[in-house]
Amino acid sequence: MSEFVPDGETKNLRVIAERIRARRTTKLFLKREVSRELILDAIELARWAPNHHLTEPWRFYLLGKKKVADCIAIIGTLIRETRNDDELAAFKEQSAKEIPGWLLVTCKKSAKKLTQQEDYASCCCAIQNLTLYLSEAGVAAKWTTGRITRDQRLFDLLGIDSAEEFVVGLIWYGYPKTLPTQSRRDVSEILVETD
Repeated sequence: MSEFVPDGETKNLRVIAERIRARRTTKLFLKREVSRELILDAIELARWAPNHHLTEPWRFYLLGKKKVADCIAIIGTLIRETRNDDELAAFKEQSAKEIPGWLLVTCKKSAKKLTQQEDYASCCCAIQNLTLYLSEAGVAAKWTTGRITRDQRLFDLLGIDSAEEFVVGLIWYGYPKTLPTQSRRDVSEILVETD
């Protein structure tokens, strides 16, 4: 018979809790490439996220250097069009050039509102799986939903039918220069218990 262990006190639970708290968003990366194999492993685990009726609504687009360069040009164009600011556009383009890895995650569209909500939630869970796995490997990520993710030029560039899919996030990833620290509100401030 196994020894009684109080809830939340097993070594594995403590390790998982530590991993979840340690995952951080960053946008400052070292000039060191992340292996394709590690990203494919992360995508393989991402797809084990819960998804109602096993719809597997996610699609992953791993961008190569040519497509990344084209995306950077779109980012600059968007800033020039919306803000009319060449200096900011040049800064954003240079910042984007420093990002080692680009992975776009989309969700299949559904005509049913509830299915669409469930599928979007599943894709968000998949991204969390992916970023937690990468974090454990020492790779940080930033999940962005900036203007480029809603611009038709991105869809055209990647051959994505915007009538069939929408972007859940553009994941920028790499080995971090620094990781920010964060805190969260106490659970008592966000929890409502009922009888």
